[in-house]
Amino acid sequence: MSEVKGTLIPIGGAEAKGKAEINGLDFITEGILSHVVKESGGKNAKIVVIPTASSIPIKVGKNYLAAFKELDCENVTVLSLKEPAHCELEESLKMVEEADCLMFSGGDQSKIASVIGGTKMHELIKKRYINEDFVIAGTSAGAMAMATEMIAGGSSTEALLKGAVIMREGLGLIPELIIDTHFVRRGRFGRLAEAVAIHPELLGIGLAEDTGLIIKNCNEFKVIGSGMVIMLDASRLTHNTHDELRDGTPMSMSNLTTHILANGDRFKIDNRVISVLPIQEEFV
Repeated sequence: MSEVKGTLIPIGGAEAKGKAEINGLDFITEGILSHVVKESGGKNAKIVVIPTASSIPIKVGKNYLAAFKELDCENVTVLSLKEPAHCELEESLKMVEEADCLMFSGGDQSKIASVIGGTKMHELIKKRYINEDFVIAGTSAGAMAMATEMIAGGSSTEALLKGAVIMREGLGLIPELIIDTHFVRRGRFGRLAEAVAIHPELLGIGLAEDTGLIIKNCNEFKVIGSGMVIMLDASRLTHNTHDELRDGTPMSMSNLTTHILANGDRFKIDNRVISVLPIQEEFV
């Protein structure tokens, strides 16, 4: 995808929502949502929270309203989308049309794909993202749904057995990536490894909690937050048994490239070049 003007901010979940909640390293001076507000234009930005993925959307919506208020951002509303018909309503489309930022909550990423995918709202979101200075942020399920090839589920305990990961179509905002979240705490290396074995042309991104990316031009991203980003690059695999195996059979892969990035590090998706934050700058 070229000539993209918008910004994506996928977050690994459990994001610190204000300066009072920061427990990370000294050089983390702002919460994840502070970055969302800044990228959206500041405290006067129009932010629309979409808790479609959540099983408790009313509570989640209220939590985000309170979190953004703590950051002096008052122009925040919650858009309830429970079925595809809601994504065709003029009042819903108008909210998205007038927003500076959409914030997708966590929960079940398949709900986002099922409710929004293929609707007028989906087309509007993609159009604004490609053509405008428009921010789309998402935490946990909201981050995973940004991809075209979306991880819809999979057991960590059965990781590296063929069939442990469940894939389906996401919103298609960043076709070059497969995104997984809560990556370190929930031990999801194996399911992301299988996902890139299925799609070796794509880059696997594992986001730790309270960690995210700011992706510009659908290509260059910067790491934000207090945790790490694990990247799996299967483009140079010399051995990949996935296509040959029956479900439930242990997999094997060779020459899977792994990168570990932290706050301030940058990466270009097209040529897969890393720029690591110089150590002397980390504590400035």
